[in-house]
Amino acid sequence: MFGHKKKMDNIIGKHSIVKRWKKLSGEDNWEGMLDPLDIDLRKYIIHYGEMAQSTYDAFNTERASKFAGSSRYARKTFFSKVGLEKGNAFRYNVTKFVYATSQIQVPEAFIVKSLSREAWSKESNWMGYVAVATDEGKAVLGRRDIVIAWRGTIQSLEWVNDLQFNMVSASKILGEEADIKVHQGWYSIYTSEDSRSPFNKTSARIQVLAEVSRLVEQYKDEEISITITGHSLGAAIATLSAIDIVANGINKPKDQTTNKLSSCPVTAFVFACPRVGDSNFKKVFSSYKNLRVLRVRNALDVVPNYPFLIGYSEVGEELGIDTRKSSYLKSPGSVASWHNMEGHLHGVAGTQGSKGGFKLEVKRDIALVNKSNDALKEEYLVPVSWRCEKDKGMVQMDDGSWQLMDHEEDFDS
Repeated sequence: MFGHKKKMDNIIGKHSIVKRWKKLSGEDNWEGMLDPLDIDLRKYIIHYGEMAQSTYDAFNTERASKFAGSSRYARKTFFSKVGLEKGNAFRYNVTKFVYATSQIQVPEAFIVKSLSREAWSKESNWMGYVAVATDEGKAVLGRRDIVIAWRGTIQSLEWVNDLQFNMVSASKILGEEADIKVHQGWYSIYTSEDSRSPFNKTSARIQVLAEVSRLVEQYKDEEISITITGHSLGAAIATLSAIDIVANGINKPKDQTTNKLSSCPVTAFVFACPRVGDSNFKKVFSSYKNLRVLRVRNALDVVPNYPFLIGYSEVGEELGIDTRKSSYLKSPGSVASWHNMEGHLHGVAGTQGSKGGFKLEVKRDIALVNKSNDALKEEYLVPVSWRCEKDKGMVQMDDGSWQLMDHEEDFDS
């Protein structure tokens, strides 16, 4: 029951996804699709949610490793190593790893530092990736999809109480003349550079814009979409990234920047997203024709209410879920389980909206809920936090000694 994700069930409707992808990406703001939740949209949201989850599954959080804060896996093997190849017709290639730093002090839940004096980087962390649909993936998705997946926070939610930053101008994204304010923490991680770091000579923002621009140019004769995803901190940065791409014309081929008809749609599917900007940010965000965001929000998760301050406005459409209604999970759950990404995807698979109750409409393996959490009822016999590297990356050498080998080299990231 638990050994296989049964993802082929997720793509039974692949032909309808080919025909409906524009609606699924929010062409009509998901009107009439959220309650009850459209079956293709469930699969679609889970697909992009799994790409966000993969950033957690690949992230090296072991501070004893000199590669703490990096991806354990190289781009070439990435989707295989995070379990997104078997039974999955939505095929992509990772084209770019993205790295971030921060010019202001942020909690270690955001930027992990290695204890080693030989650390791969003292200033930067791996923050996600850019990927593009393969020809095989394009046939299932109905277009050439460019995905940006942003990594979220990796520790307890103590940072919610500790992190109190002011709003700052979003001038690097939306220009000096725009009177738009955003959360300083999210903005710093997205826009900071550090000349000392070989990974952040340019900011995460510039890395992503350059790679997406390159891919848009490469596939300009095809139908293209840009889809951005993230959870928690990653959701906030995904929101900034989405408006940045549209506001600065990155979703258009270079030789057609003045032709509005040439721009491709930009959609963000974000999970447990904290608030990002002020009312002016919301106003400008809502003004762009080809920009959509769908926020998935679990009922008791505290993070979407952060910052707990007047002046912030939420953007886009909201899909509410309530994992307390799942008969598979311990009741009532915990602060950690309500925020957990795999818990959100379980909620999307089974939510019944205003009708109430819970029924898995997508046959998604319930074992995934316990991947990094203790949420499933004990009767299902699934170990708590079961995903871990074998022996935590320790490998025995021919002479019998042990060495920490927990990183695949990626030579052109």
